[in-house]
Parts: sequence; C-alpha cells; structure tokens
Amino acid sequence: MQLHPRGSCDAVEEEEQPARMKKIPEDMYYNYEELYSRPVITADSEIPENLLHLTHSFGYDCGRRANLQLLDERSLAFVAGNVVIFLDIQTKEQRYLRSCSGQGIGTIMAHPSKRYLAVAEKGDQPSIIIYEYPSLRPYRILRGGTVQAYSFVDFYREGSLLASVGSAPDYMLTLWEWRHEQVILRCKAFSQDVYRVTFSPDNPGQLTTSGLGHIKFWKMTSTFTGLKLQGLLGKFGKTALTDIESYVELPDGKVVSGSEWGNMLLWAGGLIKVEICRKGGRTCHAGPIQQFALDEGELITIGTDGAIKCWDFESIDTADCNDDTGLFEIEPMNEMVIGRNVSLSSMVKSSLPDSFIWFAQDSNGGIWKLDLSFSNTTQDPECLFSFHAGVIQGMDVSTTSHLMATTALDRSVRIFDFLAKEELTTSWFKQGGTTLTWAPRLVNPSGGLVVVGFEDGVVRLLELYNPQSLRVIAGHSRDGDAELRLKQAFKPHSAPVTAMAYERNGEILATGSMDCTVFFFSVGDTYAPIGFIAVPGPVQGLEWSPQSHDKNTLLVLCRSGHVMEVLSPDPEAQTPGTTYRISGLHTRHFTFSSIKSHIKREEEIARRLGLKAKRQKEREAQLNEAKEQGHEPTEMELQEEEEDEEELPPLYKPDPPSPLYCGFYSQPGAFWLSMGGYDSGYLYHCMFSDKQDEDPLHRQDQPFAFQPVQNTDEDPIRTISFSSSRKLMLCGLHSGSVRAYPLQPPDLALTSMQAFWSLGVHDNQNGHVCQLRCSYDDQFLLTTGEDSNIFCFTLLPQEDLLNALQRSKARVPSPRVGMEMDGVVQDIDDPSAYSIETAKQRLEMERTCREAEQRKAERRKKLAELQSQFKQLLQKNQSLPEHIRLHHTELELDSRFREETERMTAQRVREARKELSWEEERHRIGLKKLQERFWESLESDTVSVVAFQSDHRISTYRLLALSQRFHELKQKGMAGATGAGGQERWRNKAETGKDSSNIIADQEDLGGEAVLASRVVRPRGSKLAGRQADKLRKATEKAELARAKIDKRRKEWAELLAAKPNENCEDPEDVRAIRLAEDTMGDFKLKTTKDFTVPEHLRMNAEKKRAQLVHLEEKIHEKKAQMNSRIMTLRDTKVSLLSRLGSQAQQLQAVQEHLAPHLCSPAPTLPALLPEETPERKLRYTRSTLQRCGALKARRSWTRGGEPEGGQTLLELLALEKEGDEGGRETPCHTPADRKEEREVGEAAGLTGLEEEMRKVEEIRLLYEQDTLLEQMSVSMWQFDAELRLLRHEKLELDIQMKLADLRHVTLFQELLLLKEFEKRENSLQEALNACMEEEEDLRSRLEKCKQALELKRRDISKLQEREKAIAATFLASLGENNKFLDFLTRVFKKKIKRVKKKEKAADGEEQEDSDEDSDEQSDWDDDEDDSNSENCGALDDSVCPPNCDLELFENTVKLRELRLDLEELLVEEKKIAESLRKECDCLVKKEKAVHSSLKAAEGALELFNREKQQKLNELDVVVPLRLHQIEFVSNGVVPCSLAPALVLNTVTLGRLQERIKELQVEKSEQRDLYKQARQRHVQLIHDRKDMEAKIQSLEARCKQLMLMKFGKLVDLEALQTLSGNRNLEEMRQDSRVREATYTQELRQWEVKVTEARQILTELTRHHTKHLLSMNSLLCQKKELEDKLNTRQSKMGAHFLACQPAEAKEERQRLNKLVQSQAQEAEALRQEISILSRKGGNILPPSQTRLPPVSAALASHRSTTRPNSQRLNRHFKLEGVEPKQSCR
Repeated sequence: MQLHPRGSCDAVEEEEQPARMKKIPEDMYYNYEELYSRPVITADSEIPENLLHLTHSFGYDCGRRANLQLLDERSLAFVAGNVVIFLDIQTKEQRYLRSCSGQGIGTIMAHPSKRYLAVAEKGDQPSIIIYEYPSLRPYRILRGGTVQAYSFVDFYREGSLLASVGSAPDYMLTLWEWRHEQVILRCKAFSQDVYRVTFSPDNPGQLTTSGLGHIKFWKMTSTFTGLKLQGLLGKFGKTALTDIESYVELPDGKVVSGSEWGNMLLWAGGLIKVEICRKGGRTCHAGPIQQFALDEGELITIGTDGAIKCWDFESIDTADCNDDTGLFEIEPMNEMVIGRNVSLSSMVKSSLPDSFIWFAQDSNGGIWKLDLSFSNTTQDPECLFSFHAGVIQGMDVSTTSHLMATTALDRSVRIFDFLAKEELTTSWFKQGGTTLTWAPRLVNPSGGLVVVGFEDGVVRLLELYNPQSLRVIAGHSRDGDAELRLKQAFKPHSAPVTAMAYERNGEILATGSMDCTVFFFSVGDTYAPIGFIAVPGPVQGLEWSPQSHDKNTLLVLCRSGHVMEVLSPDPEAQTPGTTYRISGLHTRHFTFSSIKSHIKREEEIARRLGLKAKRQKEREAQLNEAKEQGHEPTEMELQEEEEDEEELPPLYKPDPPSPLYCGFYSQPGAFWLSMGGYDSGYLYHCMFSDKQDEDPLHRQDQPFAFQPVQNTDEDPIRTISFSSSRKLMLCGLHSGSVRAYPLQPPDLALTSMQAFWSLGVHDNQNGHVCQLRCSYDDQFLLTTGEDSNIFCFTLLPQEDLLNALQRSKARVPSPRVGMEMDGVVQDIDDPSAYSIETAKQRLEMERTCREAEQRKAERRKKLAELQSQFKQLLQKNQSLPEHIRLHHTELELDSRFREETERMTAQRVREARKELSWEEERHRIGLKKLQERFWESLESDTVSVVAFQSDHRISTYRLLALSQRFHELKQKGMAGATGAGGQERWRNKAETGKDSSNIIADQEDLGGEAVLASRVVRPRGSKLAGRQADKLRKATEKAELARAKIDKRRKEWAELLAAKPNENCEDPEDVRAIRLAEDTMGDFKLKTTKDFTVPEHLRMNAEKKRAQLVHLEEKIHEKKAQMNSRIMTLRDTKVSLLSRLGSQAQQLQAVQEHLAPHLCSPAPTLPALLPEETPERKLRYTRSTLQRCGALKARRSWTRGGEPEGGQTLLELLALEKEGDEGGRETPCHTPADRKEEREVGEAAGLTGLEEEMRKVEEIRLLYEQDTLLEQMSVSMWQFDAELRLLRHEKLELDIQMKLADLRHVTLFQELLLLKEFEKRENSLQEALNACMEEEEDLRSRLEKCKQALELKRRDISKLQEREKAIAATFLASLGENNKFLDFLTRVFKKKIKRVKKKEKAADGEEQEDSDEDSDEQSDWDDDEDDSNSENCGALDDSVCPPNCDLELFENTVKLRELRLDLEELLVEEKKIAESLRKECDCLVKKEKAVHSSLKAAEGALELFNREKQQKLNELDVVVPLRLHQIEFVSNGVVPCSLAPALVLNTVTLGRLQERIKELQVEKSEQRDLYKQARQRHVQLIHDRKDMEAKIQSLEARCKQLMLMKFGKLVDLEALQTLSGNRNLEEMRQDSRVREATYTQELRQWEVKVTEARQILTELTRHHTKHLLSMNSLLCQKKELEDKLNTRQSKMGAHFLACQPAEAKEERQRLNKLVQSQAQEAEALRQEISILSRKGGNILPPSQTRLPPVSAALASHRSTTRPNSQRLNRHFKLEGVEPKQSCR
C-alpha cells in the first residue's frame, strides 16, 4: 500500500501542508565520515583527535527495550551507549557504528528484508538514520520526528513505511515514507511514556501504541482534507490499570496485550473483551509479558519469569467470558522454561525458511539461542553470551597485568582480559557486589588479590590464579585460564559496602559503608579487624594521603557533603573493651556550604562593571569628537544618564544539600570536591579549618577556591581518575561522556586545567559514568556506566599500540605455594549474619548474662540454706511446752514484711487475672461458638429407644434446625412465584395490542358523524310564509320518521353482523381440543435429543430449581420432625412406663414379703434407661463434675502423658466413676433369707385355727395380687414392644423414602450448580428479551397514538378545506351576476398580503422571521402575478374601494380574505403537523420492524440457550433404584448386562398409555363419522349460499331498473326517503326570481348601448382602414425613393460626396437615427416578450425614445386620429367593455 501525503489529525495532531514529494534517487548515499560524531576538543589546543580509540565492549545494555536485532544468521546488533555493536555469533568479533548526534541512541530496528537498519538517536532534534547492511553506508536520514529522543521505531511488513514514537517531552508519533525522507502523518501519541509502536501486519492503515498505563489504537482514514490519523484510547473498565509492555495485532483487528500480573488482555473495539488466564485462576506468566509473536498459527509469549509459552491462536481469538469474573481459562500447548534466573525481554527469529531458531534478550545479562520446534529433537537452550546486568557497581584494574575485575548487583564478580578481549572467569555469590578494588603490589606482589564489598556488608578477599599452574590432583580437572578462590570473608558493616582503599604502605585496609561507619583492618595473610569510626553520613569515597604527605591520613567523603580526615590507626594496637569503636583518633571535619550563588553574583557584578566601563569610554569618545568639531557639550549631555539596574541574583543554598560525587587530595589539609545538583559546574578547592569544636552536622564551611568546568552546570563530574604520571586527568560525567584534561604536574591548584578532550561514550540519559581506570602501563582506559556497558579504549598511538598488542593475552598470576592444600574457606552466606561489631557485642552480652546467672544461683543456694534453718527452728519451737512456746507473731522480725508479701501476692494475682482475662474471654467465646455450631443449631439429637423384651430399637434422626438462609430462600422463592409469568404477560400484552386496529375504524365512523353533524347549519331567518312553510314542515316530519326507521334497521344489521363469526374464527371447544392434542399427541422428542424444544411451562432456571430444593428440604425436615416427635413420644411413654413398673415392682415386693418363698413368683427384671435414650444428660454438669474431670485429666497426664487408658476417653471414665458413686448410694433391700428368718420366728410363735384360716385367705389374696401385678407388668412391656416394632417398621419405610429424597436432593443440587453457571447468561438473554418486548409494546402504543393523532389531523384538514370552499362560495355568492368589479374584487379576495403573526414564544423568533420572509416572497410573487394578470383592468388600487363600487361589498370581500388567509395559515400548520406525524409513523413502523426482528433473534438465542442447558442437564446422572420385577427390558428372556438403552417409566403411566391406545381407536372412528356429516352439511350450505346470492342479484337488478324508470338515474333510496324541504333553497329560489327580473331590464339597456357602440366602431374601423391604405402607398413611395437614392450614391464619386448639400447629410443622419431608435424599440419589445413568457416577471415600461419629426402630412394625420381613439377608449372603459382591435 502506497500512502501519499498529507492529512491532518484530530485535536493534538499537526496539520501537514500538502507539498510535492521530493524524489530521491535510489542509489544516493550519505558520507558516514561527515555524519558520525567526533570528540569535542578545546579550540587552539594541541590535543589529538584520536586520543582514545574504542577497542572492545564487554557490556550489554540488557535493560533496554528491544535491544537485540538479527541482521543475518551470524550477526547480532544491539545498542551500547553511543555505538551500535555488530556481534559475530561464531567468532565473537565486534564492529562498531558510532552515533551521529553524540548524545546516545534511542532504539534500533532491522528492516524486514534485513538489508537496512534504522538507528533512531537521542539529542536535540535527533534523526533516524537508515544504514544499508552489510556496507553500513548511511542511506536515508529522517529529520524532525521528535524533540529529545526516540523510544521505538517499526517498519511495516512490506518495508515501505516506518513508524516512530518519541519520548518525553513531546511523545510524538510520526509515520514516514522513509525512502523519500517524507513525513506522512504526525500527532502526539500520549501524555506519558510510550514503549512500543507497531503496524498491523495486514493493514498499514492501522497502528497500535502502548506504554505507561495505556494502550491506544490508531487508524488512518481519508477525508476531504487528506489522510487523517485517529486514535482510540483503550479503556480498562473493571480491570486494574496496568502498563502495557507488549501486544500483538490479530488478523481480525483484535489486539492481545500483556499485563503487569502476567495475564493476557484481549482488546476489541477499544475495550477489554476478556482477560485470559490459566486453569484455576493462575496467571499465564509469573510476571509481566514482555513480547508476543504470531508464528504458524500459534501465539508465543515470553515473560520475565524466563518462560516461553505457546497458545492456541483460535481459542484466544474466539475467547469469551461466561460469568461476571471476566476471565477466560486456557492452558498453553507448549512451554519452555529457560532457567530460574532468566528474565526474557525480547526475541528475534532466524530469517532462514522453516527455521525454529530464535535469539532472546535476557534482562539478567544474557543472549540465548532457543529452539522452539517443541519436538523430540528440540535442542536445549544455549546461552551464547553472558554479561553484567544492571549498574556496574565496582571496577578496578590489575597493577601488574592487563586484567580488569568488575562486580554488580547481579551477584557476580567477573575477570576480563582486555588485551585478549575476552572474559576469563566468573564467580557467583548470594548477594550483589557494590564495590571492588584490586590489591596493590605492596599487598600482593603477584597482583592476584581482589577485594569485593557486597550489599549485605560482607567483604570478601578473592584470589585470582592460573589453574593450569596448579599440581593436578586425582579426580580434578583444570579448565580455563583463570579462577577465583575465596581467601577470606568477614562482615564489618550492616549495610552495603560503598568504598574500600588500601593505605599507602599497604598495611591497613579501610572500608566504608552506607551505615555511616569506616572500618579498619590490618593487612596480612589473614585480615584482622582494628576497629571502626563513625562518620557524619553515608560513605561515598575513601582517599588515603599520598607518599608526599607527612601524615598518613584517610580522607572520608560522605554523600551528604561532609568530609572527614582521620589519622591512620596503629595496626598493632588491640581494641580493648566490648566494642571495636576506636576513640581518640585525631579527626578533622569539613561540611560543604554552597558558594555557587556567590560566584554567579560576582560574575554578574563583573559583567555589569565591564559593560559600564565600556559605555563610559564610548561617551567620552563622543564628547571628544564633539569638542573637536567645535560643539560645546551642554550640561544635559555632560550629565550621565542613570539607568535603573536590575537586582543582582539572590543568594541561594540548596535544601537538601547537593550530593558529593568525588574528591581527591591536593595538599596536606586541602582537597578538591566535585558536587552534584545545584552546585555542579565547578571543582571546589577546600581546606580543613583550624576550628574543629563545632558539631560536624551543623558546620558550614566554604571552599577557598574553585575551578569552573565548561558545560557542566547540568552535567556534573561523577568520577575522576589520573594516569600514573598524573599528566592526564580523566573525568566521567553524568551524561555518560568521558573528558580528558592534560595537566602539567605538579599542578595542585589545577591551573593548567583549561583545554579538554570530550567524547560521548555511555548513554546520555541512563549511562552515568561510574568508574574510570587506566591500565597499569597507561596504554588502556576502562570505563563503566549505569547502562551496564564496559568500554575499553587505547591511550597510545597506533604504532605503540601494535607493539603492545603483540602479546595476545594478559598474564594471569600464578597460584601461591601450597594453595592446593588449603582447606575450603568458610563463607558468609546468610545476609542476616552478625557483623564484626555486632558479634563482639553479642559475645560480651552473653558473658554478662552468664555471670548474672551464676550470681543468681549463689543467692538461691544461700536462701535455701536459710529456709532450712528457719524450718528447724519452727520444729524446735513446736516441741517446746506451750507456756514457753513462741507465738508466730513473735517469730516475725517485722509485720511489714508479711504485709508487703501479702500485698505483692494479691497484686500478682490481679495481674495474673488480667493476663488471663484475654484467654478467659477467648475460651468463653470459643465455647459459645461451639454451642451455637453444634448444639443450638441442633433441633434434635439422636435418641434411641430400646424394646423391653427384645433387641429391637429405634432411633431418631439427628436433625439440624432450618437455617436463616433457608427461610430467606423460601421467602424469595415465594416472592419469585408471585412475580412469575412476566414473559407471558408481555406476550399477552403484545397479542392484545394487535387488536387495537379496530379502534381507529370506530373512531373514523364517529368522526364522520361528527363531521356530518357539523355541517348542519340552522337557518338564521325565514323568508317563506303561508302554504310554502307548511309544506316544508310536513316534508321535514316525514323525513325524520324515515330517518328513524333507517337508523333502527341499520342498528339491527350491525348487531347481526357483529354476531357473525370471523372467517378465521374457530370454535373455542375446537381450539381447546387442538391444544390438548398438541400437548398430548404427536411425535414428541425426548429430552436427550439435540432438537428438543423445552416447553414454556417446563423451562427451568436457578430460581425455580432453588425453590424445588427448598421445598424438598422442607418436606424432608417435616417428615423427619414428625417421626422424631413420634419417637420422642414413645420415649416419654417408656419413661412413664418405667416409673409405673417401678411402683408395681415395689407393690410386688410388698406382696411377696407376706408370701412364703415357695409361693413367690420370680419378679421380672426391671429395665433401666440407657445413656443413648437420654443423651441430654451428657451436657448436665456441676462444679463437682468439673473438679472430677480436672482430677482425671491431671491423673492421666501424670500417668501416661495424656494418653487414654484402655481406649477410654475422659468423658467415659467420668461416666463410669459417676455410675460407681450412684451404685454405692443404693438402699439395701430385704433378701429372701431375711424374710425366711422372720417367718420362722412367726411360726415359732404358733397360730390359732381362726388365725390360720385368715392367713390362708390373705395368702390367696396376695397370690391374686401377685399374679395381677405380674400380668400387668408383662402386658405393659409387651404392648410397648409392639408399638416400638410398628413404629420401627414405619421408620424403615421412611428411611427408604429419605434415602430416595437424599438422592433427589443430590440431583437437584447438581442441577442447581449447573443452572447457576448458566444463570448469568440466561438472565442477560431474558433481560434482552424483556427489553425487546417492552420496547415493542412501547412502540406499538406510540404508533397507535400517532395513527390516531394523524387521523384526527386529517379530519381537521378536511374540515378546514371545506370551510375554505364555503368561504369561496360565500364570496362568489356575494358578488352576484354581471358584477363589473368581478375581476377587481376577485383579485382583492385572492391577494396574499403580509400579515404580522403573534409570537407565542420568544424562542420562536428566528422561525417566525423565516416564515415572514417566505410569506413576503410569496406575497411579492402573487402581487406580481396579480399585476401581470390585471394589466388590462386598469390601474386601480386594490387596497382602496374604487369609485362606483359597493363599499359594503368591498369590506365584506376584505373580511372574507382575512378569513381565507387565517384558514390557509391554519391549513399550512395542520399539514406540517400531519406530515411530521406521518414521518413519525413511518419511523415508528421501521423501528417496530427492527425491534421485532431483534425480538425474534432474542427468542431464538434464548431457545438455543435452553437447548444447551437441557443438554447439560441431560448429562447429569440420576439414581433410580429398581427391583428385578420392575425390569421389563429383556433380550431373549434374559436381562442384559447394560441397561443404558432402557427407558424408565412409571407403571401407572405405562398402563394409562396402553388404555389410551384403545380410547384413541374409538375416538378415531367417531371423529371419522363426524367429519362425514360435517362435510355433507358444508356442501349443502354452499348450495344454499349460491341460491341466495342469485336471488339477491336478481332483486338488485329489478331495483335498479325501477329507479331508472322513475328517476332516470340510480339514487340512494335512504337519502331520498330522508329528503325534506330545504328552507334556504326555497329562499334562494325566491331571491333568484327577483334578481332575474332586475337583470333582464338591465340587459335590455345594455343591448341598446352595445348597438350604438358597434356603429361607432364600424365607422372608426372604416376610417382607420382608409388611413392605413394611404400609409401603405406612402411607404411604397419611400421605398422607391430610397432605391433610387442608393443607386445614385453608388454612381457618384468622391468629389460628389464632398459637394453634397447640407440638407441631404442632415436627412441621412436623421434617417440613421430613426433606424437606430426603431432597432432599440424592437429590442425592448423582444425583452418584454421574453419577460412575459416567464411567470412572475416584473415588467417595467419601455423607455420612450423621442422620434425625429416625420412629414407634415403624417403628423397632421396622427393629430387628427389620436383624439378620436382616446375618446373611444375612454368611453369603453367607463362602460366596462373592452375595445376590440381590428387587424387586416
């Protein structure tokens, strides 16, 4: 697609002026040598341009977005500071392309063809340079795309277009036709950072941008002003706002983007359609998604979690959410996790066809080669290159070789050989490194010791050695050229270590940290701590005094602007005491105070003084010049003009203070500082003051000198380094530039710091220079920055460099002797480990605690001895006699001791209660919750009732009380039941709305009658009398009687026709029968079929299912409660029976006491209530019960450690103990042996005969009572057992029902869960259907109202038209016949005049003016027509009554005209209203059709949804327990193994179906007979109807014949019967007779006048004819004379023409003028004719040209004829007759 400039953009878009696109030759290239940025060198300095030469880059800006491009199969390109590096994958060689701006590179992008590379730069008005690859020649330069920097560029897939987006402050989006360096469109992309911009792969007119908290969709559209770029900002809606790092455009226009939490967002139409996650709500990635890629139908995502995942493209493209969560769950098809510490940010694919190789950028400092084929032959991920990630925190070089050590927060320490351009070794740790220094030769002569400080405060000594020089140990291999080995690790600080420095003699190592401390160590084989000092702020740098200084001091530079000088401590001194803090060291402090505002003020004062002196010199020169010229200066000229000077810059001190970046010693007690922030731009020379008594935090010290540094007001110096000879000072700037100052040592005041050499090396925004180091031989310069880049430059000329490079590798130190025998050094891995000071303080604290414990033990021992002695004294006192025994009060030394002890005890008790109050309340609340959960919610617990004489038992149901939720659902279900059927009501309303069309017809009839009634006009007066009036009255009465008879007959016909059924009407009985047949007959589909349509009354939703579930639970609860109440009643019966049996047993015992033992029947065993029969007793407890429980619990804890004894619980043991107590308290009973002894005593006493007889009678009575009591007890127990067995049988049946109900409950619950999933969709579909129904009903009602209003308006219009016709008829009637002012009055009546309308509303003013203008135009048009039509009527003024015209008639005409105009205005308004109503009706009809189609679609969608829901419900399993006799599905007499194809039916239903077959056969025969009879009757009725129609036709023909014979035409008989005499007609006939006589007389008079006029006309005609004949002869003569004259003139010569007489010339001139005037008159007549041929033309009278005089005869003829003609015309006009024109 080729786009042509230019268009405009909305709002923020800039309008591009259309211009002709300049054509650039395709073979044109720019010169790279003229473009690339060179070093900035001070003018007139001798510094060579090639002072530094880039040799290698050891870093990779892995944090930059999309900083990896693949140009061919072996070359990668990425940005490093101010250069683009081309890295050969195989040879690892590097090529460099320097930026042209010198201020950094924003981004790069490879062309789809890989032939070009776009490099978008940074700086002021940066450019985009397109380089050809592999020649790297600049091909095109795109200028003016942004203000400061580009953040992203992208080529269209075909490569013809380029899109770029800038960074702050403009964020400009620009589209380029890059081959011609032309801007197509440009606009602001957003108001915050924009990360990406890409074209749609299928449409170059669509783009997408994303960035900080936004995503925006762009579209190029063509308008009449050109191309236009419109942006649609994506709306997140309910989704949380997130930064969009990446996205991908899908072919159908949708966009998939990432999010900060790792899920994918699917965008459609500027809104989030769905959020995509994994199953179970897991995120797609464990972190932000950095890139999307569409590859061969798969969507590939990479994330910061180091994972690459492939997703199904079709599933994501069609993803949708089915609930209100807004989530769509999907699992990846393939997944690859690169590594645990890998964070991928971008990928590029190999350009080879059918290749699955990708190259990935790792934000943790790596470049990976990945095989994404996901097959059996997939290769493992390969890390091609590894670099530091993040800011390079520490860097230093070896003092003996070309080696470099670096560390960063990525927890690695790396060693590089910058001579061989390779990395030697890497060591990994658990914490990131923060600083690094290489030990000097004094410390390690071999140069193999590296000291590294880490972020957890640990300092590690690492030994670098060549492993090849070690002795090989069995089982160990030596690979590589260098290795790092931990020598020692110690932790001097509790915060990150920021600086380390060796003392000038190498005896002390000083470390500084963010914890505001500096720690000193003595250097040796093992570094020993000396001590530490506290400093005023976080340590920024440490600088030891050089050898030239007398004292060995340490300069401590703090980040807060404090500088501290401390004397070196004694390495041999041991720090006594409990801490390593050193006290007594001599220190000096300096707190920097800003002087930049003073410097600026002094510079301003100097500038103003110089300017003033210059003006004074110029004034003096002017005065001297004036004196030389002889002009004496006046006083005014001599007086100096005083100008108002501006105020000097104010003095300012930054708050907070400016940060301190670096510093170094200049001389003893003096040092240079480089500050940042407000105080940047200078190097400050400072000195310690002699007054050191002030608090360092409140000091204010000012530098005594300063050195300005050019162009560093906003670009401070971050680090300073010197060459070994100190002839070159190297500065690293905040902007990433490296600046070199040649010095002339010894220059302590830096006076030679004038000329400089500067080059942009690191990124100017994020690449602040961290370290600068020269190699030990000053041949190389190493730089590191915050952009993760490490550059190596050469400092020598090329010829010296070649000699240095002859050594291919740097020398790695050899291992020290015995290193292989050393053991493993213990490292400090725990970040929370104690520092040296903390460990020492902790040891001291532990020692103090041990001593205190020892003293406590001694005191306790002594106290125990005293207590034992006191007890012995008490015992001796007790053994003494009472009179000499001491009272306990006498043994008290002081009662106050006891009182104090009691008081303290009481206080401790109160404190203990307070401490335990929370626990007490917690246990109370816990008990309350347990009771509410397990007891109060329990309506009835399990209660078992056991039979007396068998093992039968029955138990109640453990029944929970119905929850509050149940009652709420029940009430909700009842409310829902009352509101059910809403859809049916809507349908009924819709059906009833269809019958409303009859209303209009009825209203039409009523309206017609009203119109007819309005036409009846009562007579104002009667002009008839006598016989004519009587005749008219009788005719009227007769007509009234006929009209009443006709009305009665019409009403009867209407009733008869109303009773007639409609042609489409059906018998209600038939309708009900058909509906019943449709419901119960036909080929009904099973619910399992796919095309099954769920009937309306069987449709189920969540509410109905919930109601069913609630009803089932209620029924279950009701049945169980009823059974429980019956069982509890039985239990109560048993309790009462037991009490009765107990009393009967006591009676039986009393009876048996008086009976002999051999007569006593064995008493039945009395049963007791079992614990399960009274479970409520378990919760009854007393304080004694609690005490026993506590004792049992304590005993168990002492005996077996709390384990249960014999498997018995604590409650069981408590119950056994309680039973034992109750058994011990039972009352003793009499045994048979006791009774035997009593009887033997009685027998020994002896009885008389009577007494013996009485004893026998008593014995018989007692035996009867015994038998009766035993029988009653036996019957009672038997009856109870029988009731229990019956109730048990019923409960077993109820158990079966409850099990079935439970199965039904499970099924209903499963269906409810399924319906809940569909509830949202169903509600939305139902709401859409209800909305469509409501809208349709509303539209129908509105349409009906609109139709009614339209019909009423039509009737009003017809009424107004009739009134208009009546007014016209009244006007014609008022004129009468032969009115001579007919035309005039008609013109007056029809004239449209301008009328001033009354304004009803002030807001209608403009419309009123428009209507007035229209009426003016119409009135002017009509006036013109009237004027044109009444030209022949004379010039009469139609606003004034003409003479001889009846004034009353004229005024009546004017009134009628006013009425007509009022009616016309009303008619116009009514027509407008009617037209608007008609349009509204049409619009409503269209809307109704659209809504009806929407309603059908909604019903169809709901029907499909119900089918889907029914299919899901069919998938649920329903358990139906069957017995074998219920299974009739057999195959060959055998029940099959699977009952899957069987159908479960109710037996009753099956029997009813079989009976129904027979009934249907009988009904079929009956219906067949009925059909035959109905058909015969139908045929007979058809014949009867034809006979009646023929009879009606014959009667109608006879009626018409009679009417023609009597009236001569067809008339309406009803109208004829209702005709009566018309009084107005009779009066008009009388008036016509009178007027006819009058008009006849006038006509005779006019006939006489006409005869006379005809005679005069004849005479005049004859006279005119005579004159015409004479005029014809004269014209013929004139023509002959002209011919002769022309002949003679042609024959005469020039001399004759000169001698012509003056009269002839004058005559000729006169004739020429005559011809011209006639030609003008002819032209005027033509114009008049053309105007008259057009309607409405305004005719102006033609200009009357005065004719020259003609002959005397003709003049006299005209003078004689003109008066006669004028007199005749005037006569005809007065008589009202037009004169006739005669023609030949």
